[in-house]
Amino acid sequence: MLQPPDSSQKPQTSPNVNFSPVKTVGAPLEQATIGRSLVIKGEVTGSESLYIDGRIEGTVNIAENRVTIGRNGIVNANVSAREVVIMGKVTGNIQCTDRLDIRGEGSLTGDVVTQRISVEDGAVLKGSVQVRSAEQQKSDKANQAKTNEQPKTLAAHA
Repeated sequence: MLQPPDSSQKPQTSPNVNFSPVKTVGAPLEQATIGRSLVIKGEVTGSESLYIDGRIEGTVNIAENRVTIGRNGIVNANVSAREVVIMGKVTGNIQCTDRLDIRGEGSLTGDVVTQRISVEDGAVLKGSVQVRSAEQQKSDKANQAKTNEQPKTLAAHA
């Protein structure tokens, strides 16, 4: 039998708690994709992340973002990026300002300069690896810029 609520009782109030929904999906990342059937010969540069599932020969320079070589990707190029993830095949030198991640099915033949590196079981890495701090990389770049800026003078002797 249902009874009407007793109006003499005060309604229970919970402490003032502010619940906000948990964000499980971030904002969509801007990422360019080079598809399986594409072949690029030359220099690839940009300011957004790049996913390579095709073939590139030349250089790849994505300084402030991530370059991902997909399972079907074949890269015969030097790659310079903030972060590089290799799931396909890369032949060339890699320079990362943050991290290199070679997944289990990935293969890299070339030299690496990075702050952090991860090589999964089954991955192939042939070449030298230099792990440098951010300060070391900045000072190396500054020194390199100074040597490039110095005027070159030639003296001729009779």
